[in-house]
Amino acid sequence: MSAPLPSSLGDARRALSLSTAAFTVCFAVWTIFSIIGLQIKDQLALSDTQFGLLVGMPILTGSSVRIVLGIATDRIGGRAVYTLTMLAAAFATFLLSWATTYSQMLLAALGVGLAGGSFAVGVAYVSRFFDGTRQGTALGIFGVGNVGAAVTKFAAPFVMIAFGWQATAQIWAGVLALTALAFWMLSKEDPVTAARRGAHAPLRSLRAEFAPLRNLRVWRFSAYYVFSFGAFVALALWLPHYLIGVYGFDVKTAGLIGAAYSIPASIFRAYGGVLSDRIGARSVMYATFLVSLAATGILALLPGLPVGGFLAVIFALGFAMSLGKAAVYKHIPTYYPQNVGAVGGLVGMIGGLGGFVLPLLFGLLRDTTGSWASCFGLLFLLVAACTLWMHLSIRRTRMTPQAA
Repeated sequence: MSAPLPSSLGDARRALSLSTAAFTVCFAVWTIFSIIGLQIKDQLALSDTQFGLLVGMPILTGSSVRIVLGIATDRIGGRAVYTLTMLAAAFATFLLSWATTYSQMLLAALGVGLAGGSFAVGVAYVSRFFDGTRQGTALGIFGVGNVGAAVTKFAAPFVMIAFGWQATAQIWAGVLALTALAFWMLSKEDPVTAARRGAHAPLRSLRAEFAPLRNLRVWRFSAYYVFSFGAFVALALWLPHYLIGVYGFDVKTAGLIGAAYSIPASIFRAYGGVLSDRIGARSVMYATFLVSLAATGILALLPGLPVGGFLAVIFALGFAMSLGKAAVYKHIPTYYPQNVGAVGGLVGMIGGLGGFVLPLLFGLLRDTTGSWASCFGLLFLLVAACTLWMHLSIRRTRMTPQAA
């Protein structure tokens, strides 16, 4: 990707607001199985491992396609790629409502997951409208679209109980399709793509697009994102099931609490972007990992916490993750301004794959150990490994305060 070209403040704000709104709807669709999966689990008598696989399948697709969609955005522009991605995901979500067997639902869930790939498109598209001093804030605001998980957890239980999980899938599909059409009609081409088309400039080679992926730093950023984003997605999917199993809540209450967890964990991502611009992403990442170490350690070692204590700790964990998500993506346009799509796509892909693998591991650990707290023990080990890798890398390379 080329460095951002000058754009009017109005164009930049329009691109950011439309992309954030679209990503919110995409994320709501991407996490739909966290709610409708509960009814499907009872309908098909699924084990916890099977349930973990079902809710994780959209995460697998949405993560795997991010690098492809990111590069496509760099090459042909985000306006077209964003619109087509949303339409394809809406079609798959509508088809899901006709699935009747577990195998059919797994297959449909792969298509639903295309909604999650929109993140890589939005990052590459939005970053082209802002210069380096504002990219952290802009991408942090865009990432607030994670609040779509809260929208699903708040609204879907009521729709599902009233009309069934099939109708819920159809309604979510319809909203996503309308969002795609609105985005296409209201958005503008980003300045880099518009300038390239006006000058009839040739596209860069695929070798040049993929070249930065050989850098170990990119993979280290990806590891950070496995925790800050992948674990957030995993908990967003797993939390309603956890609350029902541990505290005996009904699906409506569990959904509301899950929404309450997802909202601040998403909204404060914007604050994480602002902090990353002001004090440096390294400081933000240290704060994220240290708070997360404490929170996951408490939840793993004290499984009998009263519900109030549990919620206080899980909310603190979500807040720390929200800051870390923004800090990771602050680095990408700074270090790789010509390859935001490819690098952002890879980081998003690896982090999203964490969101696929972790719910599956949560279910497997629950089935094999019988402990609900085992999921937090796994997260503690993950964040400890990320903290150690970051600290050793910073000491070895003596990075500036703006790097991590």
